[in-house]
Amino acid sequence: MKLCVFDFDSTLMDGETIDFLADELDLKDKVSSITEKAMQGKMDFFESLTTRVNFLKGLQEKKLNEICQNLPYMPGAKETIEELKKRGYKVAVFSGGFRNATSFAREILKFDVDFSNTIHVKDGILTGMVGGEMMFDFSKGDMLQRLQTILGVDKNSTMVVGDGANDVSMFKYANTKVAFCAKEILKKEANIVIEKKDLTKILEEKLCM
Repeated sequence: MKLCVFDFDSTLMDGETIDFLADELDLKDKVSSITEKAMQGKMDFFESLTTRVNFLKGLQEKKLNEICQNLPYMPGAKETIEELKKRGYKVAVFSGGFRNATSFAREILKFDVDFSNTIHVKDGILTGMVGGEMMFDFSKGDMLQRLQTILGVDKNSTMVVGDGANDVSMFKYANTKVAFCAKEILKKEANIVIEKKDLTKILEEKLCM
């Protein structure tokens, strides 16, 4: 068995989920500037996540789900996952974003499992609070190690694909490290760099055996 872990926002999905949500409240500029700092590694991820989600306080849960179910997926996402599964990979998604988006995407893109965060909702309205599995800078690396143990997969049989600073922690535990249209902080940790928004380019590279 081989394992491939994708980031979601700006990797499998073309954009940042939280920016789409903030746009509904006319707060996209404020939120996206914080997102950019976090992805460049210039701001603690936990701090950036909780600050950004707080801006979403008051958004209707119905609108949250509507937006999360209409996100634009990256060109080649579905085809790449399908081909990786044919090659014997289990495909997982680790996202500092939200389960409302990743679990819906799992039905569309057909990856095997997703780990992400949950936005707190009360009486159908977002409270501005968040919790979950991917809250910290180290979360993806920690989850990858646990998933490898469960599946019996080692570093040599693991590929990771991401674009931002919160993906660095999982790059440490994989031999095939793909920086996809990524920030400089992640490119420095990668051994495959793809600059074109086309995930099928991954399939042209020499992947883990």
